Amino acid sequence: MPRAPRVLLLAALLIPAAAVAQAPPTPLRIAASTLASVEVHLNARRIGNQWYEEDASLSGPSRIAITYGQPHARGRRVEGGLIPLDTVWRFGANMATTLHTDLDITLGDVKLPRGDYSLFILYARAGYSLVVNRGTGQWGTDYDATKDVGRVTLASRTMAEPEPSLSIYLVPESPKPTTGYADLRGVLRIKWGTTELTTGWRIDQ
Repeated sequence: MPRAPRVLLLAALLIPAAAVAQAPPTPLRIAASTLASVEVHLNARRIGNQWYEEDASLSGPSRIAITYGQPHARGRRVEGGLIPLDTVWRFGANMATTLHTDLDITLGDVKLPRGDYSLFILYARAGYSLVVNRGTGQWGTDYDATKDVGRVTLASRTMAEPEPSLSIYLVPESPKPTTGYADLRGVLRIKWGTTELTTGWRIDQ
């Protein structure tokens, strides 16, 4: 091969590598929201019409779990701002907030067979409602009202100290806490901004 074509071929091969080497690196980024989860565990699992205590043949205890993208106010207005008025709100950030239950439960006055659901919030002038929806795996803003299972009226109170991050709690009712055990019921507690929202939940046997 003559010398000139060989030099041109070498230069052509080096151009793509040089272009790649000069590309700016992808900056490291952290999502502005965090991922949070709260769970209640029961030491038995229902199969058919019978309860089976946890053992090696099962996949662990029964769970009631809420998983959500946790937004942070960072000085922004929460009620009527980040949580819009008279609009079904995504109840978190990013993917839709999910409720998973291995047990038949009643949330507020809505009966929910074991399974998976999405949760939304409706903030209206008349008060707050928790919207339970059978759709799962969707982005938080993809709300389909035709898949609603029911709506739970939430009690609300104004807190003296604002909560900077959306925080969800499943608090079991434990009249004798020193025993380490609780009743098969409790309170769903939601805090953000200056508002605390609550409703009851219970396991249906």
